[in-house]
Amino acid sequence: MPTAAKLVGALAFALLAFFTAQIVVPHLPEGTKYDYMWQVAAVVGMACGWMIMGPMTRRGYVRSVGSGMKTAVIATAWALLVYAIGEMLRQTLRNMYDGPMEAVVDIARIFIKFGAFVLFPDVLAVLLVGGGLAGMLTEWAAKRWD
Repeated sequence: MPTAAKLVGALAFALLAFFTAQIVVPHLPEGTKYDYMWQVAAVVGMACGWMIMGPMTRRGYVRSVGSGMKTAVIATAWALLVYAIGEMLRQTLRNMYDGPMEAVVDIARIFIKFGAFVLFPDVLAVLLVGGGLAGMLTEWAAKRWD
């Protein structure tokens, strides 16, 4: 059932994921392809804001900060997974793998490789502080309009 909290959560976490992806880009190695990273992050953030943060409202502003941080971390993990699968498919089209199992196993390597770039202090700060603020904004929308 669509609610104002789910809509605001989807928009807030889409924006958070978009900006977090932009902050990650300067940390990436030279020559890294990140053509669709922002779009993937925004779509995953929107889905997580709708499905995870939206239903976790009406519990107070203090709990909404924790719920927002949790949603931000989950959205980051999903965005990394989607990006790793996309990278694996890109490498598959260039015949970089000897077999399908090698390609599937390489998803974990790509996930960990790009996950390390999320651990920079500026990225973590934006992710966690922004997640807390997005959670509070979602809570505010739930109390105001739901």
